[in-house]
Amino acid sequence: MQLCGRSYVNGEPICVTVEGERIARVEPAWPERNAAEWPWIAPGLFDLQINGHKGVWFCDPNLTAQQVLTVLEAHFAFGITRLCPTLITASFAALAAGVAAIRQACESTAWADKMVAGIHLEGPSISPEEGPRGAHPLNQIRPADWQEFSRLQEISGNRIRLVTLAPETGNAVAFIRQAVASGVTVSIGHTAATPEQVTAAIDAGATLSTHLGNGAHGMIRRHPNYIWEQLGDKRLFACIITDGHHLPASVIRSIVRAKSTLHTIITCDSAGLAGCPPGRYQIESGEVEILPEGKIVVAANPQYLAGSAQLTDACVAYAIQAAGLSLHDAWNMASRNTARALKVEEHRLARGSRADLTLFDWNGPGDSIRIRATIAAGERRFGA
Repeated sequence: MQLCGRSYVNGEPICVTVEGERIARVEPAWPERNAAEWPWIAPGLFDLQINGHKGVWFCDPNLTAQQVLTVLEAHFAFGITRLCPTLITASFAALAAGVAAIRQACESTAWADKMVAGIHLEGPSISPEEGPRGAHPLNQIRPADWQEFSRLQEISGNRIRLVTLAPETGNAVAFIRQAVASGVTVSIGHTAATPEQVTAAIDAGATLSTHLGNGAHGMIRRHPNYIWEQLGDKRLFACIITDGHHLPASVIRSIVRAKSTLHTIITCDSAGLAGCPPGRYQIESGEVEILPEGKIVVAANPQYLAGSAQLTDACVAYAIQAAGLSLHDAWNMASRNTARALKVEEHRLARGSRADLTLFDWNGPGDSIRIRATIAAGERRFGA
């Protein structure tokens, strides 16, 4: 297979030759017509926080392997070749059912196993306070429990790679040390922690901030606070939701400039309701509403968001516009940076890299990204 397009790195025309699952060659190309007519070509997007799609949630206690496969396959249309299915705070039974269904899907289908880079547990050890809790169900929040986690990890087939917790929750520091020692990445999120508790979590091995600036109180003291403490610590990657609703453009710019483009990660944090029409929906934590502009809010308290309706490609496009980023930097923030944070293989436009590739149209800042084709492990999974 040979794919020709403009490199997302510098816009130069290239041809990428794929043999099997890997890139065999990347060579300069000389198109006969204007190269601007060629699509852009980049590594596949990699999102570490996808909660579901079109009414299916990965934390649904009745989740089936077929539903998992359907949700996964839908994301190829958005240029995503790897993701972390994310399960939010729920009962042990619901979490166990979810990770079991994901495991079954991965063990039954080779492409799904390659697409799922790991499972993300977002909770249940988070702050119970209004604001930091977000849309997570209050009655299922509980202290960190290594035995419970170990049972879930066994059920998942050792696929849980990322855990989000609040540093102030019971047993947090000991849990972080054990999780990191086992190869799991720990992220700080949905927290009302003091600066000292944030630092203790980082000292114990936490290396990431989950959707920094969100999952927070509507009002906090100007300083010190848990946002500044995470923003200022160089040991943490900062993950941000750049869907145009979760963070103002000025905050996106500030986080990127503080952390740099090498230590900022873009996620869509798409809800299980992503892809559903506007309206009110009942989920375990209560009623949420999808507004006509695509914003998902807690119906009883619309100042609090309940995930995103956008996907990663749209978040990359908005980040470029909001923070004045280059295509190359913004795309890496939603692909290579994610891989580095989770300590898995980075996919690149280079010989020997796994052939996870996205071809797309984009006319510059302010324009949307339109996916033409997605190739995962050398196979065309979407487009022509």
